[in-house]
Amino acid sequence: MPVYVTDKPLHLTSHDVVARARRLLHTRRVGHTGTLDPLATGVLVLCVEGSTKLVQFMEQDSKDYLAWISLGAGTPTLDAEGPINEVREVPPLEAAQVQAVLDAFQGPQLQVPPQYSAIQVNGQRAYAAARAGGHTELPARPVLLHELKLLGLCGSVQEAPRTFARDPEGRWQVADTGRIFGLPEPLGEFPTLLVWARVGSGTYIRSLARDIGAALGVPAHLSGLVRTRAGQFGLEGALALEALEGAAGLDDLGALDLPRIEATPAMALELRQGKRPQWAQAGRFLVTLDGALVAVADGDGKALKVVRAWAE
Repeated sequence: MPVYVTDKPLHLTSHDVVARARRLLHTRRVGHTGTLDPLATGVLVLCVEGSTKLVQFMEQDSKDYLAWISLGAGTPTLDAEGPINEVREVPPLEAAQVQAVLDAFQGPQLQVPPQYSAIQVNGQRAYAAARAGGHTELPARPVLLHELKLLGLCGSVQEAPRTFARDPEGRWQVADTGRIFGLPEPLGEFPTLLVWARVGSGTYIRSLARDIGAALGVPAHLSGLVRTRAGQFGLEGALALEALEGAAGLDDLGALDLPRIEATPAMALELRQGKRPQWAQAGRFLVTLDGALVAVADGDGKALKVVRAWAE
């Protein structure tokens, strides 16, 4: 029941990646732990066969991104898919001024999702209504932005840095040598911010680009995006799609980054029966027995409650 960390190529949807993985891995049961838009690249974690049970736990993980945000031009999709539907001159900006705006977005926020998103309202996907020329009222949703750091203030996305390396803390920084990231075809030459972001689950970086532009008084769109981390999985360990066939992948225990409880046979049986064995610690735990996954369970300081159990 392996888990695979892939590096999603430009222009493929997450569904496209899943479809290719099904063919390469010779199975229909493939899921992923967090959608990437077609114009984004980077870490996409695939869960295969029985590991699809892990998706509900892994999709809540925080994620890191490198984001190129072009100012002065807005698009309906909020990214470089376009077309441009609003243009405004960008006043001179200083790095300290932009970082102050980024700082204001850190912490809990309410964020309105993009019109071109898969959110369902009255049984219809928002993107379907948008493509048909309609507009869906999407309520703001709570998100958590852990950290936003300005890495560059550039004359255009064409001039923006493309070469990066990881620092000792796992953040990606502009570097003279390192990994070179490809970006979508730009929609024009617009002043561009390069931002490193660490965000909680459910955050739309396209919406963040829109909102940062609004805070600076101009329209904006996301002109490039690379997901460099999803949970415990970084881009440095990701596989190219063509390397999936024959790759070993990770087992379930290696895929869940949770504190572990080694159960007794009696505790394992209780959990599998949906009972609540005593446990004095609070938090979410991965429960194992003789190296096999028994359950993911929540502790309240008195007992464990099963979130999901695995049969013997």
